[in-house]
Amino acid sequence: MGASSSTGNPSPEAHEQREQETLASAALSLPLLRVAFSRSATAANALPDALAPPPASFRLPGSPPPPPPPHFHDILAGLGPAIASQFFGHGAAAAPEGDAGWVPFLRGFNRCCARVPASHSLVLLLRVYAGAGAPCGVQLQPDEDGKVAGELTPEEIAVFLWMCWVMAWSASASRVAGDGGEKLGPVAVLLPDVTHLVLSALVSAGAVADDAGVWGWDISSGGKGVKVQEFTSWVQSTPVRLGNCLSRYVRDRFRSLAADSVEQESSVSTVNTTFDTSDVYLLTRGRAWAIALSIRNKLSEKLLSASVIGMDTEDLLYRSSVHGKGLSRFLSRVEGYKGPMLILLSAFSKSGGENVDSDRRWVIGVLTEEGFESKDTFYGSSGFLCAAHPIFRMLPPSGKEKNFMYCHLHPQIRAYEANPNPVGLAFGGTIGNERIFLDEDFSRVLVRHHAVDKTYQHGSLIPNQGYLPVEASVLDVEVWGLSGEATKRQQNVYKKREDIFSEQRRKVDLKTFASWEDSPEKMMMDMMSDPNTVRREDR
Repeated sequence: MGASSSTGNPSPEAHEQREQETLASAALSLPLLRVAFSRSATAANALPDALAPPPASFRLPGSPPPPPPPHFHDILAGLGPAIASQFFGHGAAAAPEGDAGWVPFLRGFNRCCARVPASHSLVLLLRVYAGAGAPCGVQLQPDEDGKVAGELTPEEIAVFLWMCWVMAWSASASRVAGDGGEKLGPVAVLLPDVTHLVLSALVSAGAVADDAGVWGWDISSGGKGVKVQEFTSWVQSTPVRLGNCLSRYVRDRFRSLAADSVEQESSVSTVNTTFDTSDVYLLTRGRAWAIALSIRNKLSEKLLSASVIGMDTEDLLYRSSVHGKGLSRFLSRVEGYKGPMLILLSAFSKSGGENVDSDRRWVIGVLTEEGFESKDTFYGSSGFLCAAHPIFRMLPPSGKEKNFMYCHLHPQIRAYEANPNPVGLAFGGTIGNERIFLDEDFSRVLVRHHAVDKTYQHGSLIPNQGYLPVEASVLDVEVWGLSGEATKRQQNVYKKREDIFSEQRRKVDLKTFASWEDSPEKMMMDMMSDPNTVRREDR
């Protein structure tokens, strides 16, 4: 009785603090937030500096790589102050350590990192983009969390996407202190190519026609803009995880702020050597980032890491230009890998014997949930189709049928078949009417209209696809394993076991032919010399 009466009802301040702490602990641990708050409260500019991305020298893909737009570095410089002012308020960074400043700090953290609808998180990200000094047509409403309006040009969309990618890159890089306490110079960072994403947004809004308008299109060429509402609709349908960039970035910066300097130095030393590498595979960092933003499973983290530091070459299971074309070569490299894989295919459509135009090559991809094996039927549990170049489009499963993948190679011992199944690699559709069909030699690919397929969602995979099947010549095929080292080790064990079985089948046991009595030659001689056999009469 005495214990219950002594506690009483908590004060409104204590009740609010408990609610804010409960909400914040779902995004980041409270002890880590306490350390980040204490370190950010040491000076007036401590929090804006902590929320700023690490220094870097950014360049665009190309030879030589051109610099980004002049205002891009100004946006990155204003990113930390914009987040601090919009969510943590003016003067909150200089608040003393304690409950007086702790609760406002938690309020600001929860405004940008708590679970909110995807549309609202994208609005917050656009407000930060405009608040960082971006010269764009985004118009902010007077209220703090109000909606945004206006229009975005193609170049502004590209700069916005690059800003979001830098937020993801900042999770792998941080300020490094030298022996004398001085900060090292900025690292060289190559920004990913986001042309396919910008085109996807413009086509979704109707600013660019999804046909001949996508060939040779360049961001710097300008063109019709996209309204913010249309851009928001595109984000909610294609790069659905783009709105999470802000909350992820703030959490990563607070982790970096609370980490020891030794841990910061070790984390950066492992990534500086890879930031300035160029894309040499079909799986470029821009394509890996686009796929990572468009899926909602555990593979997103693997591809997000690939978009920042590149894929590990150990994960490259097959590349036709290196390992040879053909389904048999393909299976020899991927068979036994029991995990998700990403297949990318580069091709160009045939056009009346004309020369190949390098600007008309396209890239499509397939994300599978399991490995390949030779069967004469469709199989698989899930998968995605995607158009990767020149425009990006992700096609998840529809849930109506399960014809996800088909891989059929003639067995070594062939038998007569009245209606043999096609030999090749296919995805979606039905046997004889596949959505994508790659022949046995990996020299020809056939892409059919989505009307023949009920496994994957509707949408064109290549420009000018039309209703008729499109036949194209294959340039290159890549297969990347996405399950890590454990699955790769299991595949190596499988390959060694198969090599042993193959070697045993090739060996001939000579002991069975060592005795003349048991040899087939003696059996044939006895059959010829049997006196009981019928012989022709000598005349």
